[in-house]
Amino acid sequence: MTQSETLPTPEEETPDTPLSSLSFYGAVASYIDQAATALHLEPHLRAILSEPANELIIHFPVKMSDGSVRLFKGYRVQHSNALGPFKGGIRFHESVTLDTCRAVAAIATIQCALMRLPFGGGAGGIKFDPKSVSDEDLQRISRRFFFSFGDNVGPESDVAHPDLGTSSRVMAWAMDTYANTIGNQLAEASRAVVTGKPVASGGIEGRERASGQGIVHVIRQWADQHGFDLEGATMATLGFGNVGSHTAMLLAKLGVSTIAVGDHSGFILNEEGLNPHKLCEHVARHGSVAGYPGGRAISQEEFFALKTDLFLPAALHHQIGLAEAAALRTRLIVEGAHGPLTAEAEALLQERGIDVIPDLLANAGGAVASYFEWAQNRRSESWPASVTEERLEKMMKQAFREVSQAARSRNLSLRVAAYTVGLGRLQAVYRERELFP
Repeated sequence: MTQSETLPTPEEETPDTPLSSLSFYGAVASYIDQAATALHLEPHLRAILSEPANELIIHFPVKMSDGSVRLFKGYRVQHSNALGPFKGGIRFHESVTLDTCRAVAAIATIQCALMRLPFGGGAGGIKFDPKSVSDEDLQRISRRFFFSFGDNVGPESDVAHPDLGTSSRVMAWAMDTYANTIGNQLAEASRAVVTGKPVASGGIEGRERASGQGIVHVIRQWADQHGFDLEGATMATLGFGNVGSHTAMLLAKLGVSTIAVGDHSGFILNEEGLNPHKLCEHVARHGSVAGYPGGRAISQEEFFALKTDLFLPAALHHQIGLAEAAALRTRLIVEGAHGPLTAEAEALLQERGIDVIPDLLANAGGAVASYFEWAQNRRSESWPASVTEERLEKMMKQAFREVSQAARSRNLSLRVAAYTVGLGRLQAVYRERELFP
């Protein structure tokens, strides 16, 4: 049921490989390599972390509601479980590939280590457009996909959470599918097999806004560090899904005005500020920002050339290349998505002196909230929302301080500094546990 795909390996994408030709996973591998060099990481640890532990590729048939049968292709990449169970998102999108899953799984491994979470990294999904099928068929696809993993997933082995194109509803279906295949003796433990569930099914209050809340915490830390007043600041956002919308709404309370938003349908601008709550309602009704009456349509070139204080890419990976990086006029880029910058775009932004808070740190709020939900499910507990919010803030601020200190002391970018902090913790675990046998 598994097969391999021909993809560039770390050996093929060497340090001499041009930045412009690096794949998503190749770019992530290059950051791991830079951090490994800074840490003087042992060669065998560098080799272990350069490849995922497991790569599952499945083809599964689904009988659709119209009587037809469709064959779907799904993935689950498990990068490392040195710190605990694999943990990572499930996305339903046409852009899902093995390379994407490899990259996101590797990022998740380092991110969990950075945030001191007892997880390793994983990622997976199905290559299809979930909006192209009915709700009934979406449930059939979701359940069949999760069932196909068999004992490769579980509360103590691999824990999934929502990502692009999935939701709390999909997680509820996944949990129910797992619960109905493991037997009654383990039924109570089944709630912890996925996170990001509806509250009634074992989810936690505030999970949907956790990634946005984490981004706000690190923006505030950056602003304090640079003596920057957020009151009256402006922001442009690429992507207005869960992360982009919640970040915009939370920042509005601090006086930050979102003046431009772009998504798959186009780009809109309101120099006086878009209303993030009304825009969120519009997107929920119409599926995109197109046609929102509170803003006017602009071109992609105009969008990236806007002068703003903050820029939040919160959509797909590698959407900001060299041309976009050259056009951007902003003080700070905060990565709400995984890998929105190409390697060459990042290099140019460094030359231009534009700060980048990397995905490892910026969007870690979702991973932290997932840990809180998993821990509560395993203990059959329910924490007040105030407790999880307080703990999230504390962890985000601590991680920002550690990354900033590593960047200053080692003269590194914030991204490579974040990788060094995470890799350092993984290095300590491998040194203490050594290798089996």
